[in-house]
Amino acid sequence: MSLQAPAEPVQDPSKSRRITTIDIVRGIALLAMASYHFTWDLENFGYTDPGLTAFGWWKIYARCIASTFLFLVGVSLFLAHGRQIRWPGFWKRFAMVAAAALAISAVTHFVTPGGVIFFGILHEIALASLLGLAFLRLPALLTIVVAALVIAAPFYLRSEFFDHPALWWVGLSATNPRSNDYVPLFPWFGAVLLGIAAAKLASASGLLARLANLAPGRWSNPLVFIGRHSLAFYLIHQPLLFGAVWLLSQIAPAPVETREVTFLKSCQISCEQQRDTEFCSSYCVCMLDTLQSEATFDRLYNGDQTPEFKAHLGDLAGVCTAKTDSTLMEGGQQ
Repeated sequence: MSLQAPAEPVQDPSKSRRITTIDIVRGIALLAMASYHFTWDLENFGYTDPGLTAFGWWKIYARCIASTFLFLVGVSLFLAHGRQIRWPGFWKRFAMVAAAALAISAVTHFVTPGGVIFFGILHEIALASLLGLAFLRLPALLTIVVAALVIAAPFYLRSEFFDHPALWWVGLSATNPRSNDYVPLFPWFGAVLLGIAAAKLASASGLLARLANLAPGRWSNPLVFIGRHSLAFYLIHQPLLFGAVWLLSQIAPAPVETREVTFLKSCQISCEQQRDTEFCSSYCVCMLDTLQSEATFDRLYNGDQTPEFKAHLGDLAGVCTAKTDSTLMEGGQQ
């Protein structure tokens, strides 16, 4: 996860001063992001249960962090260009974020080929910043309505038409592609639009001018520094955290578990988001046994993303669900 480069000075009629409060909020969000990434690193090296950060409260935590960053992207876009788009500064910042996004894609292609970040939060920030320019002059209420439609789109407009890899960035494919950081246009552009609308309303009400006059104490200096160098923080922190956990794994490696145990743990965590523990235990064993009996477990473990195999997994899930429900029902009648 990441944020755009630092916001430009406030374009408020009464003041032309950077809003330190926004930098503080951004800094807090960056530290939260680092805590999530550190937990992901621990999971990646086997120090926590597989799938820990992908489900439950950790998943909600990650979405809150991403939403905060993208909301601030919208706020910063309005502050920097709300009165007049300053094209040289915009294109310079856009090029920085886009270049960083491409670099992330290239690095993850080699480091984590099974979860390449082809459209993560940096990609979303670059595209959303460009599209957001069209909303800087529109009424706040209209922007909020469009934001709501963008956020709701994945619930109603998903289609197999968008399953082609060239369209994954849209976010409306029938099944989400595999990636370690997937932040597509829908629904995440909605958070940027909400940020633009909020900044408009805050400017009209005089709130931005009041915020610009706030002077937080020295306690905020580290957060302000991080918030003003957010892109650099994003690019540096994860390699450092990942490297630290890798070094730990060389000194005190996590207990080695078989692929089967790893699958069962991950399946259990995922399943328990919808069903009870007893059902999930039987269901996951059914899935593992079936995959092994038909010699397709390796395809799952190696991250096969072909539509044919995804459809097959869906069929197996249906069979094991029915089988588990039947077994538990028979057991309850005895």
